[in-house]
Amino acid sequence: MSTMVRAGLSAIALMGAGFNASFAQAPDWADQADALIEAHWTAQTPGVSVLVRQNGDVVYARGAGLANLETGEAVTPDTVFRLASITKQFTAAVILQLVEEGSLSLDDTIGDLFEGFDQPGANATVRQLLNHTSGIQSYTGIPGWMVEANTNRAYTTDALIAEFSDLPSPNAPGETYAYNNSGYVLLGAIIEMKTGMSWHEAVVERIAEPLGLETLRYGEDSGSMANMASGYTVNEEGAVEASTPIHMSVPHAAGALIANTQDLTHWLEALHGGEIVSPALYQQMTAPTEMADGTEIPYGFGLSVDDVRTRPAIGHSGGIFGFTTDSVYVPDDTLYVTVLANSDQPPLAVGVLMRRLASYALNDPFPMFEAVETDLASLDDLYGVYAIEGTAETRQFFARDGQLYTLRSGGSASEVFPAGDNRFFYGPNSLTWFEIVSSDAGTYQMNMYQQGASEAEPALWSGPVPEQPDVIDLPASTLDAYVGAYALGAAVLEIRFAEAGVLEAQLTGQDPIAINAISETEFLVSGVDARLVFSAGEPAPSVTLQQSGQEILAECVTE
Repeated sequence: MSTMVRAGLSAIALMGAGFNASFAQAPDWADQADALIEAHWTAQTPGVSVLVRQNGDVVYARGAGLANLETGEAVTPDTVFRLASITKQFTAAVILQLVEEGSLSLDDTIGDLFEGFDQPGANATVRQLLNHTSGIQSYTGIPGWMVEANTNRAYTTDALIAEFSDLPSPNAPGETYAYNNSGYVLLGAIIEMKTGMSWHEAVVERIAEPLGLETLRYGEDSGSMANMASGYTVNEEGAVEASTPIHMSVPHAAGALIANTQDLTHWLEALHGGEIVSPALYQQMTAPTEMADGTEIPYGFGLSVDDVRTRPAIGHSGGIFGFTTDSVYVPDDTLYVTVLANSDQPPLAVGVLMRRLASYALNDPFPMFEAVETDLASLDDLYGVYAIEGTAETRQFFARDGQLYTLRSGGSASEVFPAGDNRFFYGPNSLTWFEIVSSDAGTYQMNMYQQGASEAEPALWSGPVPEQPDVIDLPASTLDAYVGAYALGAAVLEIRFAEAGVLEAQLTGQDPIAINAISETEFLVSGVDARLVFSAGEPAPSVTLQQSGQEILAECVTE
């Protein structure tokens, strides 16, 4: 069951309050977009809502799948979704309004505004909260914190800040970029401090109401919102089920707003059209962050700086229990694309769908590939290690257990599929592909098109894939000494038995991975270019992670 509204066919379904759209004829790429969506979303799945607006016209809008599996309600362009981290740009915009009004400075520090923060976190500025360089502990990255016992209850702003304010800062302010939800909780608290109202009430008063955005609201108020989608996930058995509950006071000003695609697109047009913040502050909001060493991070204030098919682009994605979202603005083509899904594991990544729709509108589509049956032995000459030009890194290409993989140095093995003519791709949820051609040096060259880039990242064949050391069996008494939790920076590395005689490792926020012994103390991490080396002791006092030419010591923290 799907509902499509093409521009020119139904103005009523697309007309939201304050959204005075004009309509063009359906674009010539509409059939391609329909086919892409219908290949992944059906009448039995959680759904997706998309909207494409170009040069002032809504040129494509569609809902597919179900907003609620229990009632059978279909997704339409009116369906409301949790925005997740797209919320951050609204929070940032209100902060910039307060700066413009003189209530706040981008250089005010956490120590100036809040009590209870130790150094170095207290020196972090509002600017650094906005661009994720504050160095403070992100509460969603606290090992074991994002579980239902914590997420399915209400927090005051002060109580949520107390969850991380006493924790040491992983980095000094300005030292490194690290995506940080705590920073946006603090920005929400600053809004409350300066306006005398809750952060989300300030968003409604300053943005939603002036623009007529009826669905832009705080997520905890969704019970009274018509057309609100329910959130879903996929369990370990592959079945769709209701997502883990989360109270919207938990994502707070980092991710708690809701809206439909129409209101979100109207917001984007107002923001990028100069209606929300001054030109000078907008320029800072949408500019990359320059670090102390001169490197640039493609993130401004609540917005990422990117490109689509070589065109500069500004956008943000989001993910929260039950929902994934993405949006982009391409200034040179006055193009806006929004994609909202009510599953945190949709059948096609919303970022891939967003980019493909944008590429259609730009008349510059990403290549599409289909797997072709291939005798993997016929590719023997292509397998090997490829040295990536301009770097010290390599990428291996090999076959294992009847499947093809690449493995970048320090990374994880990724399955690839043959598309014929020595071209390979990474499946529907990636735009990345590569081809292997003959090089001027008389050997092979791997041309990698990252995220479907127009220009390739070349790598030259430098030798065969190295032989892996033999895996050995260790007695249970030896393995027992390694079981435990190890502090690896701000994360925790857990070592446990997956089954008798087999250990697995799990880093905070990642899936468990089998580890295989090659000596009494040294283990290969399955599918990853990394090793774990345990120190002697019962239990082992530490383990060293060897990856990408680095060695990181993790102390045992098991009580």
